[in-house]
Amino acid sequence: MQHEASLTAVLIFAAFVAGTLVLSWWLGRRTKGAAGYFAAHGQIPWFVNGVAFAGDYLSAASFLGICGMIAFYGYDGFLYSIGFLAGWVVALFVIAEPMKRMGKFTFADALDAKFNSKGIKIAAGLSTLAVSIFYLIPQMVGAGALVTPLLGLPHWVGVTLVGGVVIAIVTTAGMVSTTWVQFIKGGLLVVFSTILVGLVLWRGLESPDPQFDTLFTLETPSQDAAEALRQVPELANERLIGQKRVKSNVSEGETLFVTRNANSGRVSGWRLFDTSYFAVDGLGESGEWSQAEWSQAERKQSMIVQAAAITTTPVGEVQYSIGRSDDERADPEDEATAADLPPFGVFQRPIDATAFAGGPAPADESHDPIGFLKQFGGGSASLPRTTEFIEDDGTRTIVFQFDTKSGADLLTPGNHPKFADIKSDELLGKINFLSLMLALFCGTASLPHILIRYYTVKDAAAARKSTIVGIMVIGFFYVLTLYIGLGAMTSGALDPTDSNMAAPLLARSFGEWLFACISAVAFTTVLGTVSGLILASAGAVSHDLMTHGLGIEMDEAKQVRVAKIASVVVGVIAIGLGIAFQGMNVSYLVGWAFSVAASANLPALVCILFWKGTTKQGVIAGVTIGMISSLAWILLSSDTYGEVYGLNPADALTPFTQPGIVTIPLGFASLVLVSLLTKKRSLAH
Repeated sequence: MQHEASLTAVLIFAAFVAGTLVLSWWLGRRTKGAAGYFAAHGQIPWFVNGVAFAGDYLSAASFLGICGMIAFYGYDGFLYSIGFLAGWVVALFVIAEPMKRMGKFTFADALDAKFNSKGIKIAAGLSTLAVSIFYLIPQMVGAGALVTPLLGLPHWVGVTLVGGVVIAIVTTAGMVSTTWVQFIKGGLLVVFSTILVGLVLWRGLESPDPQFDTLFTLETPSQDAAEALRQVPELANERLIGQKRVKSNVSEGETLFVTRNANSGRVSGWRLFDTSYFAVDGLGESGEWSQAEWSQAERKQSMIVQAAAITTTPVGEVQYSIGRSDDERADPEDEATAADLPPFGVFQRPIDATAFAGGPAPADESHDPIGFLKQFGGGSASLPRTTEFIEDDGTRTIVFQFDTKSGADLLTPGNHPKFADIKSDELLGKINFLSLMLALFCGTASLPHILIRYYTVKDAAAARKSTIVGIMVIGFFYVLTLYIGLGAMTSGALDPTDSNMAAPLLARSFGEWLFACISAVAFTTVLGTVSGLILASAGAVSHDLMTHGLGIEMDEAKQVRVAKIASVVVGVIAIGLGIAFQGMNVSYLVGWAFSVAASANLPALVCILFWKGTTKQGVIAGVTIGMISSLAWILLSSDTYGEVYGLNPADALTPFTQPGIVTIPLGFASLVLVSLLTKKRSLAH
């Protein structure tokens, strides 16, 4: 899908970024010493800190990723909202007040409060770096996805831009500026999301007409093709209704034949070859390779929608534009790519028998929150789907196609490919889902950039109040994501190649001003979260690893200077990773970060608070084993094989992709076992 920059959007975006930088510079003049840089002198008001909690926590994954996943898959995306919010219960009742009492600047301070151990400082510092860098990836991916339609710039430019701005924020004033940026962006995010949901309910479930102006018209099918079709027994119910000549960047031309199934009415596109050809039979259903004379580029419903099949081969990239042929392009020499796909998002109401017979149409109840969900459940929506196939020689084929799902199905879990096994008897799929939910529930109270926010208030009571405010703001926002996602699904404005752009493009369907404001707020959302993550990483390097772990003597001024240098280094690493992971849904990436945090940090926190038998050796073992095992699991998973390494996911070494259900208990077990062994040894001595 092509995106064009808007002058209004650019100006509003520039104003937001400039305001953020000016605020950081002004607050930086008030920051004095390490206490000010790392913990804002512990003087942030509890209400401001509570909203800043929301601003820190409501990341690109919450706004872009969850809304996008709901827009593409329905209720499955909302499961992330439930998991993210549930995790705050652990933070409120288990972590909030003890964290304020035990720590000073960093997460490692809390773990090491009883032991004064260099080993704990080093292990916790490395864990903070690992979790923060893993969590930075989806934020940077989201930043790049935002800048493309907003400014008309490439993805990598957006990633570099947000990295540069955040480095400026963190190196200017540390926690003081980070807190106020998070407070402002948290408030703006909730306000503008509420406005967007209000407009969604005002419009109701009235989808704009699909943009058929870019779609091709069919020519009369040839008799030879019709006869060839009749020779294939498996296609006996297919009726040839037209054909169209299309070209690719490696072919002078192929003919696309379009059929309608006599039983289902489904419309499909086919390419005819003179000899046997490997073809995909039933894309998105069986996914099995079979011998046939026809290869299918699947389409659904009675309309021909634009689609693209992109094949990466050892000699380059083969690209087909099935929707718009070369003679219909502005420049026939341009290569046809997935960027030519039109926006989508169509909602179909069920046919009312009374209205069909000429009677009055039923009342439209989709303008209130309950009625919206009720009417959505009674209709259906057309959704984009991609199917990827990998041949033995490594050739990868991605086919874009469209599917129609009932609203009732979309309001129940199991539509996302990663959650599809919820509805099946596949045990590993169910375990993978439970593993993700466990990580989301346990991960919130284990995120270093969230935990260090407890040091910015004056006492434990203020820490608890901050958590309650954060839960209220975050909970309200997550309810809004359901309506934003479903509204985007039916908006007729979505990019079928990028789920992360669902919310901004929904806003654009109401006007450029709202699109500009929502995109700018989303960008500051990324800024706030990335600032917190980089600040946590900088504190881990300067305060935990160098000063206390390695014993390098530094005064407060030098600690702050080293932290600023570390901020630049971590920011550059984050930029590189954000470019490398382009295209992956940011919510899914965040699930991995939560798994690492819960596996490495939660066992140590819980045991230190509630088990007197915890030893420093046990804490080191629990943090180290939890961190290494979860990272190794993710790096060896099928998703990493396919999305990052470009290898066949079937060759992955782990049975499922989410490690939490294995690595979180492993972290607890290793901590308890080593603590028992080392305690006995100390008693013997």
